[in-house]
Amino acid sequence: MQPKPARASRITLSLLMPPAEANLLGNVHGGYIMRLMDEAGASAAMRHSRRPVVTVAVDQVLFKEPIHVGDLVTVEANLTYVGRTSIETRIEVSAQNLLTGETTHTNTAYFVYVALDEKGHPTPVPPLLLETDEERAQWEAAKARQAYRLSQRQK
Repeated sequence: MQPKPARASRITLSLLMPPAEANLLGNVHGGYIMRLMDEAGASAAMRHSRRPVVTVAVDQVLFKEPIHVGDLVTVEANLTYVGRTSIETRIEVSAQNLLTGETTHTNTAYFVYVALDEKGHPTPVPPLLLETDEERAQWEAAKARQAYRLSQRQK
């Protein structure tokens, strides 16, 4: 398989936050934001692999700032690591108040997906072509996260 550059699979989603997804305080439910994160990450993984994917791991998701009804939320997903059948994506979320222009970074997390063949079994994916020093640094950090996940799986 030919390696593919990370830039070829980047995904950006931007959505205006509706009242239906908020709690009584007017903050958007974290579960709704996690769903958007998963959709962006899976889309990036599918764009890279050209295969259906399933979520197999989500690293810690910490919400640093609340997201309010009416905020424009942007979810960006970038590939950081590709194994034989697995793909890690780094997902960043920001919220912008369209009336004031203020933008806040609300959270960053890593989601891992596995590509599936026609029978629903894990299938190989193209390697990731690293083009920048930042991508190489993200790859090294991702390898450490993957090693930790595998060690936890064996416990």
